[in-house]
Amino acid sequence: MPSSADAAMSKTEKPRAGAPDVAMPPALKTGVEPAFAWSVAMVAGTDVGSLARERVRSALMDGRWQGNVDKATRVAKQLVDNAANHGEFFPDGTITLRLIVDAETRELLIEVEDARHDFPGFAEAANQSGSVVGRPKGLWWVAHYKGRLSWDVKKGDDGEAVGKTVQVVLPVS
Repeated sequence: MPSSADAAMSKTEKPRAGAPDVAMPPALKTGVEPAFAWSVAMVAGTDVGSLARERVRSALMDGRWQGNVDKATRVAKQLVDNAANHGEFFPDGTITLRLIVDAETRELLIEVEDARHDFPGFAEAANQSGSVVGRPKGLWWVAHYKGRLSWDVKKGDDGEAVGKTVQVVLPVS
């Protein structure tokens, strides 16, 4: 049975050179013992990405994450902008942004949840080269900063799909 990622992938999408084909999204990293966790529901508007960047910077400074906060804030902004521009808002007009620092690896998990049940173009976004070609935009920053992009359908308490979770795992270095 094809997954939503299979349905969203175009036959013309090609993986970046030297990278594994990510047509199927890798599983979300779950079950992490958090050294730090932070979450906020944000009203999705035109400037929500910039607001996310400011809030993430403050949260990571408070949480004393040892990684590159500038990189993390840029990736969080891109994820939030993508959710606001290409996803769907929850009934209250929000999307959810979450940060988790893995106590064991110190990796940062940046998660954004929205009400859309699929991720069209996932393979293209996940297979981008981290090399600079032209003006960088969007989820290119994930590859550039050596992050791992994944997503899965978000289910409610009744097991019904209520949206999706997009996750980027950023290394400390």
